[in-house]
Amino acid sequence: MVQIQSTLCFDEDSKAPDYEINTVNHPFPSTRYQGSKYKITEWIVDSLKKLNFESSLDAFGGTGVVAHAMKRMGKAVTYNDVLSFNSIIGKALIENDSVTLSDEKLNRLFEIPQSHPTFIEDTFGDIYFTDEENKWLDGFVSNIRSMDNEYEQAIAYFGLFQACISKRPYNLFHRANLYVRTSDVKRSFGNKATWEKPFPQAIKAFVKEANKAVFCNGKECSSINRDIMDVPSDYDLVYIDTPYIDSKGISSNYMDYYHFLEGIVDYDNWSGRINEKYKNKKIKDHTCDKWTDPDTIKTDFDGLIKKFKDSTMVISYRSDGIPSLDELKAIILSYKSIVDVKMDEYQYALSDKKTHEVLLIARDKTTND
Repeated sequence: MVQIQSTLCFDEDSKAPDYEINTVNHPFPSTRYQGSKYKITEWIVDSLKKLNFESSLDAFGGTGVVAHAMKRMGKAVTYNDVLSFNSIIGKALIENDSVTLSDEKLNRLFEIPQSHPTFIEDTFGDIYFTDEENKWLDGFVSNIRSMDNEYEQAIAYFGLFQACISKRPYNLFHRANLYVRTSDVKRSFGNKATWEKPFPQAIKAFVKEANKAVFCNGKECSSINRDIMDVPSDYDLVYIDTPYIDSKGISSNYMDYYHFLEGIVDYDNWSGRINEKYKNKKIKDHTCDKWTDPDTIKTDFDGLIKKFKDSTMVISYRSDGIPSLDELKAIILSYKSIVDVKMDEYQYALSDKKTHEVLLIARDKTTND
């Protein structure tokens, strides 16, 4: 299993604050990320607290909310996500144990230079943001890219990502639908005030939240950016939250949802990655396709469970998913002795029906069973 190392930010002679104290002092930032477990984190933590582990992997890290919760529990946490922009969030909030971004340095980032690249302005007119905002984004991204400290840079990116998401109808980049925000019509959804909040104001608020989330728990934490099958398997516990495929075969492809943010962090290569046949200029990348195909999903799960069969696994799932809950349990039981199932009723954003959020806790028998 992964060796746990103490880090210099923590006094080994003192006792680490418990989860509740860390949660009060270092709460996870707010997020509008699709599929986030933000609202049910405590429900997940209730199960994690009953398990014996020191090293942990958040295999499909996303927002990092569960990885951060495990960090607050005092565990050694590895955050992983196949999307580069997400791994930067992991660097800012999980790997980072002491660095914050000062108001002075952030304000300097808001000083947009007269001369800077104009890719967003030239490419994304009338798609996601206004012309003025696109021009500003090019300049701000240019400033972020010039930063020397990787953790300060990661926090700045975090603030930018969250601001971009908050200013989007549906909080996504799956459609070229700026008109939803700019049309002078009566709306039954969305928050016009948030959409029109200037980028600097929105970014400042999110950076403030990120700064507060930074802390050291005395254990080695890291953020990596790999396909899950390329990640080492020697962890006490692996938390798994793959993209869902619902009973109708409809899946969540996070590259399609957030390709704009992925492009921002690969600014120099962005133009060559765009699929021009789509009006919303999405990235032509199949990185996230693996977990979106109903025909191969059972095989994919089998390979994933087999890979981490020597670890305790906590799997977030939904009661209406493909494979079915019974099928997934059968796959797990071909490698593990026990699967405990916990359910909670939860309604997802943009969904008009309630479904059961499910935790499958896969473990081996112990002398206490």
